[in-house]
Amino acid sequence: MLTHSTILGYPRIGPRRELKRALEAYWDGRLGRADLDRVGADLRADTWRRLAALGLGSLPSNTFSEYDHVLDTAVLLDAVPERYRAAADSYVAMARGADGLPPLRMTKWFDTNYHYLVPEIGADTPLRLAGDKPIREVREARALGYETRPVLVGPVTFLLLSEPAPGSPSPLSRLDDAVDAYADLLAAIAAEGVQWVQLDEPALVTGVGVAEARRAYDRLGALTDRPKLLVASYFGELGEALPALAATGVEAIGLDLVRGGPVDPAALGGKTLVAGVVSGRDVWRTDLDAALYELSRYPDVVVSTSCSLLHVPYDLAAETDLDPALRERLAFADQKVAEVVALADRLARGGAGVAPVATPSPPTPASTMDSRAPYPERAASQAVHLGLPELPVTTIGSFPQTDELRAARAALAAGTLDKPGYERLIEAEIERVIRLQERLGIDVLVHGEPERNDMVQYFAEHLEGFATTRFGWVQSYGSRCTRPPIIHGDVRRAAPITVRWTRFAQSLTDRPVKGMLTGPVTIVAWSFVRRDIPLREVVTQVAEAVREEVRDLAAAGTSIIQVDEPALRELLPLRAERQDEYLGWAVAAYRHATSSAGDHTQIHTHLCYSNANEVVAAIDGLDADVTTIESARSGGRILGELDGFGRGLGPGVYDIHSPRVPGAEEVGDLLDAVLKVVPVERVWVNPDCGLKTRTYPQVEAALANLVTAARERRPRN
Repeated sequence: MLTHSTILGYPRIGPRRELKRALEAYWDGRLGRADLDRVGADLRADTWRRLAALGLGSLPSNTFSEYDHVLDTAVLLDAVPERYRAAADSYVAMARGADGLPPLRMTKWFDTNYHYLVPEIGADTPLRLAGDKPIREVREARALGYETRPVLVGPVTFLLLSEPAPGSPSPLSRLDDAVDAYADLLAAIAAEGVQWVQLDEPALVTGVGVAEARRAYDRLGALTDRPKLLVASYFGELGEALPALAATGVEAIGLDLVRGGPVDPAALGGKTLVAGVVSGRDVWRTDLDAALYELSRYPDVVVSTSCSLLHVPYDLAAETDLDPALRERLAFADQKVAEVVALADRLARGGAGVAPVATPSPPTPASTMDSRAPYPERAASQAVHLGLPELPVTTIGSFPQTDELRAARAALAAGTLDKPGYERLIEAEIERVIRLQERLGIDVLVHGEPERNDMVQYFAEHLEGFATTRFGWVQSYGSRCTRPPIIHGDVRRAAPITVRWTRFAQSLTDRPVKGMLTGPVTIVAWSFVRRDIPLREVVTQVAEAVREEVRDLAAAGTSIIQVDEPALRELLPLRAERQDEYLGWAVAAYRHATSSAGDHTQIHTHLCYSNANEVVAAIDGLDADVTTIESARSGGRILGELDGFGRGLGPGVYDIHSPRVPGAEEVGDLLDAVLKVVPVERVWVNPDCGLKTRTYPQVEAALANLVTAARERRPRN
C-alpha cells in the first residue's frame, strides 16, 4: 500500500467550490443533511478517481472535512467541551457558535493562511475513541475499488495545538490518555484490513514536543494490533525529533525536503523515507532533475509532496487566461501529483538526476527604520485635527459583500456591464454604507470596500508583477476561500489604487473616513511568491508600492489611513532562533510603507486570528498610531500581554466569524476587560475583523450594540 508514490493530502472544497456552496446552503436551511452528505461523498469519490487516474501509487483518505480537520479530530476523540454537547449540532456550534454560545477560538495552522479551530482540553475532558470517520472513508473508497491510507492529526500535534480549559494544566499532560485513544483507533483501523496509517506531526518542526513524541510513538510503535505507521512532518526540518522518531517502532517517516532541506540517510535509522520533494505550499513547477538527484541519495524512499496539497488550487488547466509564458512555470495540485508520479517512475528506472547548481545568497542588509515624529507629538497633533470622543467606535474596513456586488463584478468581467454602470453601483453601495454608519453613530467611518473582491487580490490586480487566477481557490477556513495572487516579477505601482473611492466616500460625510490598505507582509504572505529572489526583497518592493499609495491618500486629504498587517505573526519562522531576524525586517518594511504620512495623519493597523499575543513587541514596533486587533474570538488573550504597549489600541469586542449577534451587555463586558488594562484615552471600540462575511441585518444589530456599549462607558465631563 505504501508504494513508490503518494501525497500527504489533497484539496477538499471542490474544483468549483462545491463544498462551500453546500455548507452555506445547509447552514441557511436550504439544504438537508442527506444532501450535504451526498456532496461530501461525491467530492471524496472524485478525489480518489482523480488521483488514481493520475497514476498515484498510494491514495490518502480522511483528508476531507466539512469544516476543519483539527475539529474533526476533537470530535473523533470526544474532546467536546460540555457546553456544546446540548447543542442541536455540536460540530456546527463549535465551529460557528449557536444562540448564546460562542464558537471555539480560531487561529492559523502554523505559518499558513489556513485557520483551524482550537480544541479546548481540561483535566476531565474525555479523550477516547468516539467516532468512525476514518473507517467510514476507508469503506467508501473500498466500495469504489480503492485501498487507501487514512490520514490523522497525530496525538502530540493535536495536544500542542489545543488550549487548556480554564484552570486546567497543559493539554500535553493528557498525553497518555490521548495515546490510549489512538491505540484503540489504530486497532479499529487494522480490523478493517488497512495496511498503513499516516499520523501528521507538523508541530515537531517547531522544536517542541520531542520527548512527548518519543514517548507516544514508543507506545504506538510497540502495538501488535495496528497498521504500519507513517509519521509525517512538514513546514520545516524535523531537527532533534528525527532521531527520536527513528528510535521508535514506526515504519516510515515523512520529511519536508523543500523547506527542511536534505537529511543524512543514516539518521533515518532504516525507516522508509516518504520524501517531500514536490512543494505543497507554492504553485511553481518542481526542478525534476534536482529532486531526482536528492531522491537517489536514500535507499528506501517513497516520492511525495512536502505537505498536503490543501494549500494550492486544484488544476492549472482551468486557467486559460493566464499568460502562456507564466503558465509554463506553474503547477497546481493535479500537476504536482503528476510530478510525484513522474519522479517515482524515473527513480524506479534508475534515474539519478542532476545536482542543483548552488548560487550564493546576496548579503543581507541591516534593517533600517523609517521614523515619523515621536508618537506623543503625533498623538497631540491628531487629537486636535480629528476631534474624536473618547472610546471612538470604528470598524475594520469591509462591509457585507452582497450577491448584487458579486454579480456586478462578474458582469463587468464578462462585458455585460460597462465600467460607468459598474462604478455607479459601487458609488451607491458606498453611500449606503456611509449613511448606515452615520445613522448608527459610528465615529470613524469606512467606505465598506464594495469594489474589492479580496483585501490582497484587489491590490494584486492593480500592481505590476502580479497575476491573478479565475479558479485558483484555496480554503481559508470552513466555507471561506481565497484566490492567492501569484507574484512572478518585480512589483511596482503604476497609478493610485484606492484614492478615487476614498475621496468619494469622504465627500459624503463630515466624519473622518479611513483610507484602507493592505500591508506589505500580508500581501506577500497571502500570495504565491516568486522563488528567484529572497522573500525579504519581495516584501520591500511591495512596501514601496504601499508607501506611494499612503502618500497619495494623505495628499488627497485622508486624515486616517489603515494599513492592515494581519499576517505579521503568520510569517514568523517556526523555529525560535530565526524569529528575531524576520521581525526586524518585517517591521522595517511596514514602517517604510507608512513613512510618507505626515504627523497629523493617523496611521491604523489591524491584526487578527494569528496568536498576535506572541509578537506584541513587534506590533508596538510597527509604530502605528492605533492598532485594532482580534480579541473577542480568542477570549481576550491579547489583554494579558499589553504591558508597555503605549499607543492607541482597539481589542475587538465582536467576533465577526460567527453569525451570532452579541448583545450590548456582552460587548460591554468585553470592553470593561479592555479598560482594566488600557487607559480609556487610548482605547478604541471595534469588531475583531472586517464584516464582508456577515449579512447587513447581523452587522447593523451588532454595530448598534458596540455604539451603545461605548457610549455607556464614555467619561462624563
